[in-house]
Amino acid sequence: METFKLLGWFFRKYWKRYLFGCASLVLISVMMLIPPYLIGILVDQIRTGELTASTLWLFIGVMLGMGIFLYALRYGWMTLLFGGSLRLEKMLRQRFFGHMERMSPSFYHRNRSGDLMAVSTNDIPAIEATAGFGVLTLVDSLCMTILSLSMMIFAVDWKLTLAALLPMPFLAIATAYYGKLLHDRYFLAQEAFGTLNDHVQQSISGVRVLRSFVQEEKDVEAFEQVSEHTLQRNVSVAKIDALFDPTVSIIINFSFLIALGFGSFLVISSQISLGDLIAFQLYLGLLIWPMFAFGYLVNVLQRGRASLKRLYTILEEEPEVKDDGEHNLVQKVEAGSIEMRQLTFTYPNAETPALKQVSFHLDKGETLGIVGRTGSGKSTLCRLLLHQYPLGNERVYFSGLAIEQISLSALREKIAYVPQEHLLFSRTIRENVAFGKENATEEEIEKALLQAEMLKDVQQFTDGLETMIGEKGVMLSGGQKQRISIARALIANAEILILDDSLSAVDARTEEKIIQHLRKERAGKTTIITAHRLSAVVRAHHILVLEEGTVVEGGTHEELMEQNGWYADQYRRQQMEEQVIQAGGGNEG
Repeated sequence: METFKLLGWFFRKYWKRYLFGCASLVLISVMMLIPPYLIGILVDQIRTGELTASTLWLFIGVMLGMGIFLYALRYGWMTLLFGGSLRLEKMLRQRFFGHMERMSPSFYHRNRSGDLMAVSTNDIPAIEATAGFGVLTLVDSLCMTILSLSMMIFAVDWKLTLAALLPMPFLAIATAYYGKLLHDRYFLAQEAFGTLNDHVQQSISGVRVLRSFVQEEKDVEAFEQVSEHTLQRNVSVAKIDALFDPTVSIIINFSFLIALGFGSFLVISSQISLGDLIAFQLYLGLLIWPMFAFGYLVNVLQRGRASLKRLYTILEEEPEVKDDGEHNLVQKVEAGSIEMRQLTFTYPNAETPALKQVSFHLDKGETLGIVGRTGSGKSTLCRLLLHQYPLGNERVYFSGLAIEQISLSALREKIAYVPQEHLLFSRTIRENVAFGKENATEEEIEKALLQAEMLKDVQQFTDGLETMIGEKGVMLSGGQKQRISIARALIANAEILILDDSLSAVDARTEEKIIQHLRKERAGKTTIITAHRLSAVVRAHHILVLEEGTVVEGGTHEELMEQNGWYADQYRRQQMEEQVIQAGGGNEG
């Protein structure tokens, strides 16, 4: 019953629905007791010759009327109980999805996509079954069992009832044993299903890499192993499932055998009538469904408990960065300066700091360039400006306010962010760009694409803005993906634009045009650009050079060239490489 206790909040919210649904089940159980009683009387009247035509037609009329009434009641409880369970499924899906959107990046480092998908596709339906079929089997089996036993004891014979129930303790022992096995095996089966989902997701996402390295057959073999493991886990669950029905059938058949033998003796000894014995057998037959239902109930509850455990484990995790309700957070902030003061940051579960004593000040309308080797901390710095990780000690400031004092929504609505790993939706180009601004007009979409140097490419597509780009933009080149991502950020017209190495896949000429558009259209607004190609930041007001999370150089392009350090050496090398590429006719891929 722990499963129902965990769902108590839902049953309290929809108590009227479940009250009337359960009341319908109880009424049905009461009415199901009438036919065996009438049949017993009918048999005795036939045996004694007392049955008349009018009495027979009365019995038939009563049975037909009960059938119609039972039809209406069954429709009612199905609508109420199963409708309620579907509401629970919808609520849990919405809660789960909303929780996913609030979680910090570290949450997705700890949890595989396949496991999260398994919770949504397998565990939540199992919980829904608990609130629907589980409630049905609990109420119906209890009511029918109690009422049938009462009629068997008081309307027929208590000795016969006691004899017929002798095998029932074995049923209780068996179902308790099976229930524990089922819970453990179902939990492992769900974990295996999550592993299977994760493998499929990675294979589909990385299909180009698999093909380029000719690893299709090996991946298929690996999938077969994962699939076989999942199969065996589910077969182990099915083996326990398969034991319920035969166990119940054997025990019920023993009850019938005892009732028939001992009941015949009671009839012969005139302790009960033949009609009583037939009625008793019919009442015992009414116990068949409750016995099976009890087995199903254990099955459903154990599955639901395992699924609730997996779901609640995820829902109980709190985002590392969230708006603290105990403090009055600023809900609206004006775009102004951005400052970082001696910030040192270490990722959760990491030993080495990703950033060490980083400081800079950026006034409104200025451009900050961040450069450095791969892994130097450029993307980390951008994520911290978005407050994706807890900082503490008031190290980052927006418009003079510590980032911890600003609500997440107020902060992030001022920022348009193009991540290093661009994500496009499996929709049209229009929908992908308009994602950055609700109700964007055609002119605004085309203007954003023009600024991102993508409009000409779109016009060359047969369907133009209505071109479906496939999952993660599979129909586009790397440079086209980046430019659509940039257009999506530009259409938002945010006060702060962060481009996290978002020009790496475009050629130098296209990059220069995009930078020119940014300078013209974003005059007076703040821009932060991280890049490997230094030409993207030469006109920035401030440039930071990171090395293993530490700022090793800083200044304008001219000042850094005068310092003749890593920046100057890297810039000269890239300029020479670009000249060689241009001489060879290189282009964007």
